[in-house]
Amino acid sequence: MAAEVDVQSITTPVTILYCDACGMPPEYCEYGPDFETHCLPWLKKAHPHLLARLHGGRSSNNDDDDNNDDGNNAGPTAPWTTKERLIAFYTKYQPDKLDGIDGILEKYSGKEDKLFTALVKKYGPEPEDPFYLGSDSDDDDSDDGGVNEQLEGMDLGGNKKKRRGAAAKKVNKVDTRVIVQKILRNRKKAVTHVVGLDTAPGIKLKEASKAFSKRFAGSSSVKDKEIIIQGDHLEEVAEMIVTKFGV
Repeated sequence: MAAEVDVQSITTPVTILYCDACGMPPEYCEYGPDFETHCLPWLKKAHPHLLARLHGGRSSNNDDDDNNDDGNNAGPTAPWTTKERLIAFYTKYQPDKLDGIDGILEKYSGKEDKLFTALVKKYGPEPEDPFYLGSDSDDDDSDDGGVNEQLEGMDLGGNKKKRRGAAAKKVNKVDTRVIVQKILRNRKKAVTHVVGLDTAPGIKLKEASKAFSKRFAGSSSVKDKEIIIQGDHLEEVAEMIVTKFGV
């Protein structure tokens, strides 16, 4: 006799949970690029039991790291979302348009990069994300050491004796060496560092920083004669230094 089939179990609809951050089922979140920064915080907050079942001790390890931090210096655990970036932008430049944020996001869905590029050209540099500011302050001491070692011993032409007569009219050549490197911040998104651009004649770091900010539609800042650009733009920055600044 054929085995009886449970018809009700076959015809009963199954409810599938989707991640609010990436739109995929939680079982597949870890294969996406935003798992650590967006999906994992959402799972910890909305479905902690599902997180424990899917990823075991990952949540507890992150919690231990958070508990080891000084509570007074605790910063944001994830970068701004597209909506938060837009809110920060309009809060700084056009607060009266904050009510239309949702409509703007819907209009430019899939074209967010072009939107922010146009906003930067119209209003000015994008507000800096506190998530990246906190990462910079934590790691600058360790990063600067390696870069400064590369610059040690370089003759930048600052100790030459003054000349008189015909020799004084000769143009002194200055050795210029610019280092561009990508740095990962604690498994988070990358930032691009530019060191040595101040050794190039006629270049002001603040003006160069503004040019990078407009070019990549993101935050760019100057710290200790070093330009820090949000995002991984290693090749684009190197090309821009050659073509735009003539280094």
